[in-house]
Amino acid sequence: MSSTETIIDERADLLEILRTRRRFLIYTANGLTHEQAAAAPTVSALCIGGLIKHVAKTEAGWLDFIEQGPSAMDGGKPFSEWGEAEFTARANEFKLLPEESLDGVLAAYAAVAIRTEALLTSLPDLGVSQPLPTAPWFKPGARQSARQVFLHIACETAQHAGHADIIREAIDGQKTMG
Repeated sequence: MSSTETIIDERADLLEILRTRRRFLIYTANGLTHEQAAAAPTVSALCIGGLIKHVAKTEAGWLDFIEQGPSAMDGGKPFSEWGEAEFTARANEFKLLPEESLDGVLAAYAAVAIRTEALLTSLPDLGVSQPLPTAPWFKPGARQSARQVFLHIACETAQHAGHADIIREAIDGQKTMG
């Protein structure tokens, strides 16, 4: 197998992982009303609409990181300088607010998915890396490659699809798998 074939296979594998995890997450919203998509029927404060909104925003932030570096994440404001407004905005990422619609959140997520797939297929080198921003959850001085970012996006999507599946089952018994 040539190195070009390996690169194509790697990108195809990453695309497939991203697509299947997205389908799991999106499926949990199938047929829900606004009220159901905004509901938090478990002991968690999470809701399906908010999870999809959060995954879309987080994915877009990681794409900005790949393209522009750490200053593009979270509006370019270091975590150490966050105030009440930033923490409120982060908390609202996990909510489907009254002025938002599930269709709007799903459309925004679809747009981010298109952007992700375009970047994944066009990036000359998945090994290109950027320094991570300063935050308590990142090792000081660490870097992350585009490859690691795409894998992280897939993992985060899968994790939140699991959360959404539990929430959906609490709403009406629907399960994504099984």
